[in-house]
Amino acid sequence: MTRPHNDNFLRALLREPVDRTPLWLMRQAGRYLPEYNETRRRAGNFLALCKNPGYACEVTLQPLARYDLDAAILFSDILTVPDAMGLGLYFADGEGPKFERPLREEWAIRDLTAPDPYDHLRYVLDAVAEIRRALNNSVPLIGFSGSPFTLACYMVEGGGSTDFRSVKTMLYDRPDLLHHILKVNAEAVTNYLNAQIESGAQAVQIFDTWGGALSHAAYREFSLEYMQRVISGLKKTHDGERIPCIVFTKGGGQWLEAIADTGCDAVGLDWTTDIGDARRRVGDKVALQGNFDPMALFASPAAVAAEATRILDSYGAAGYGNTGHVFNLGHGINQHTPPENVSVLVETVHGYKNK
Repeated sequence: MTRPHNDNFLRALLREPVDRTPLWLMRQAGRYLPEYNETRRRAGNFLALCKNPGYACEVTLQPLARYDLDAAILFSDILTVPDAMGLGLYFADGEGPKFERPLREEWAIRDLTAPDPYDHLRYVLDAVAEIRRALNNSVPLIGFSGSPFTLACYMVEGGGSTDFRSVKTMLYDRPDLLHHILKVNAEAVTNYLNAQIESGAQAVQIFDTWGGALSHAAYREFSLEYMQRVISGLKKTHDGERIPCIVFTKGGGQWLEAIADTGCDAVGLDWTTDIGDARRRVGDKVALQGNFDPMALFASPAAVAAEATRILDSYGAAGYGNTGHVFNLGHGINQHTPPENVSVLVETVHGYKNK
């Protein structure tokens, strides 16, 4: 299998020369686009959108029709995995994701098993295959999963949380139970990502959204350790091509060197870490992805361009030119973002020349 016609994203992840800094955006297919909202209306609700491969393909391609992006990312949700474990995912209006059967009882935790992605998550794999066909080798397709710990947060809390009281209480009182959940989650995530690769994903990202909520010691034991297990079990090649892996821990700048040692190909950064300093810290061990503050997209077009240029300058000032950098947001794009400011961001990044 040959690489996509535009392979700058893959080349940057593998620290190969690129002709421009590649760019994609976390949540690039989402509520800030009117065409997405129309497709979601036709689907009926968010879960119906996720579970219909045709709709998932449609919304995955929508931002690429608007913007000159260098990668597509599968449209799905990280909570499809615990839903496939039988926890009963649903979305309450104005409240975000919820689980009908959160993990609160020891017997339920001990009974937890990793689902077969080819059975319980077939709709996701069908979407991956359909998107790859529709892309027609134009740009790479990114697959993804939540990290074992981030999934555990939702599974134990029963939904989103501001303080993670339930999962942290388990962490300190019954670490054995949390370790069991994480072990099962690591197996599930590994199998799920490998199935996405088999179905056509050309790179994968692990979203460790809540790892940064942990103490220094707890992060290494309960998040990093299990992401490392996942990475060690991932397919490194498929159809003769390398499959790069990105790890993104929101709030994880203090653990940058440790994340880079997991065996991943790239580390995602949020906006709280200076990308030039990050590059000096990890050298050429991994590529870096990031790290524009999503809220900066609400500023004037001139300010959007200035902030993007500042980040690119900071990376280049570390002495590595533009190789090994994938430009992205420091977290997912906000639903109220003006679409025209995304155009400014894309044009600025692609028009940037190393000084």
